[in-house]
Amino acid sequence: MPADDENSARRPAGSLEAEVLRALVAASEPLTPREVRDRLGSPLSYSTVVTILTRMHDKGMTARYRDGRSFRYAPLTDDAAIAAGRMRAALSAGSDRASVLRRFVAALEPGDEEMLRRLLADDLD
Repeated sequence: MPADDENSARRPAGSLEAEVLRALVAASEPLTPREVRDRLGSPLSYSTVVTILTRMHDKGMTARYRDGRSFRYAPLTDDAAIAAGRMRAALSAGSDRASVLRRFVAALEPGDEEMLRRLLADDLD
């Protein structure tokens, strides 16, 4: 049975984790899975949110605290750290790091190359 167009597009890898992480970072206190689902505003099932949070906890991305029969979750990282980890993994996947970096820099958006230069210069000072 074919899915309708709206639901047939798959999310990019890690996008649900990123959405959940943003909800946790924006919160002033640890959240239950139900509170996370409510803040996401998407039609995810409760069990899907629990699965995502459990996997994030197993990866060391969240802390988990017992609250009665449920858990509350708090972030241990942020979007930037996760994206940086993915970039390191992509760089390590190539056989020629210099070529991978060269192509990455060549594909940067306008202004990003200059930002990268400033960041590297700041680290060298």
